[in-house]
Formats: sequence, structure tokens, C-alpha cells
Amino acid sequence: MTGRTVRMILLRHGHVASHQGDLPLTDEGRHRAERAGVGLRRAGTDLVAMFAGPALRARETADAFAAGFTSVGPSARVVSSRVSPALRNPDLWLAGERVEMVSTAAAFCDQVRGLTECECLEVPFFAGFLSAPDRIAWWLHCKHPPGDDAAGVAARVAAFAVSLLDAPGRFPPVVVGVTHSPVLRAIALEFLREDPGEPDYLTGYSVLATEGGAVSVEVSSGLG
Repeated sequence: MTGRTVRMILLRHGHVASHQGDLPLTDEGRHRAERAGVGLRRAGTDLVAMFAGPALRARETADAFAAGFTSVGPSARVVSSRVSPALRNPDLWLAGERVEMVSTAAAFCDQVRGLTECECLEVPFFAGFLSAPDRIAWWLHCKHPPGDDAAGVAARVAAFAVSLLDAPGRFPPVVVGVTHSPVLRAIALEFLREDPGEPDYLTGYSVLATEGGAVSVEVSSGLG
């Protein structure tokens, strides 16, 4: 054991016009993701691996970030770019289907064939979620959500970060992961013992994983 470490810069995806459906980034979202990539390169990093959650907005953010990063001189390289389910939104289950966190009963019903809005609102978790002023906070502090809880999501991401050290030389010391607001807030709650509320786009945390399984988390500095 050499005490190797890997730092995963975990960021929220770029700006989208709406969270109703898996929409692409706006032009603003793409440009800001590119600037963030430029910012990381100018901070002195020349090799990165890129990971993104499966959602379109996460994948497009990773592509734009990589384009910005590699635009700053020939020595800047993205050595690996892939989709990772570890960075997906929390798994929630409704009437036997996995559903994304959305803002209306109708939007939940769109994900579950044959479910009515009344039936959705009869489920206590979803009734509370939809009426909460901060829906992500409702999920974060729910003791028994119908699916992933905050601790489980944070543990999933931590285990993923540690796994990047399994094969020496496979990944560079710095990787970038693109994920979603609930994931970032779960990490903050579990590792920093606070929920700072909804993160801005392209902001997040630095997750430092060490051989042996130790993981620490810090607020990530701005990248541009």
C-alpha cells in the first residue's frame, strides 16, 4: 500500500431551462461548463478523467467541460470519459417503478403507466414531497423514503471514489464527476453535517479518497 489518493471534483450539471424531463443544457449551461473546464486547466491540472451520471444534462455538461479543458494548450488531456450510474439521482420507487424527483403529481404519473394523480398523492412520502417548500430537503431528512436515503447516496458516491484507486495507473490523480443537486446535498449532509441548500450549477465538492477506504469532503473552489 502506497497511500495513493484520488481527488474527485464533483459538480452539479449545467443550466437547464426546466427539470420537467431530461432536457439538454441551455447555451448558457454549455458555455459555463466550458469555462469551468478552462478554469481547472489554468489551476494547474493537465490530466483528468471525466465521469457523468446517465442523464442527458450530466453527459452534456461533462462533454462541454472536457472541451473547455482540452482547449487550453496541447498538454491538457482527458484520458477517460464515461457514464457512471454511481452519479445518478437517488433511486425512488413508486408503484413498482423507479421515478425521478419531479415537481408535480402529473410528472410522477408520466413515469408510471396507469397511475393517477390521486393515487400518487395518497402515498405519504410523495404527498409530503410535493407539498414541501424544499422538496430535496424533505427527502434528505426523511427517515424511510421509498428508495435511497441520503446516507445511502453519500455512501454510494464514496465507494465509487475509493474504487478509482483499485488499479494503479488506470486513472489520474484528479477526476471530474458531473451529478445532481440531491446527490451533492446528501454528501454535504453526511460528510459536512450540514445542508447548505440548493447548489448553483457547476458548483460542488472535492471528494478525496485514500487507499484503505478513507474519504474526506471539502467545498470545491470555483473553476470559472
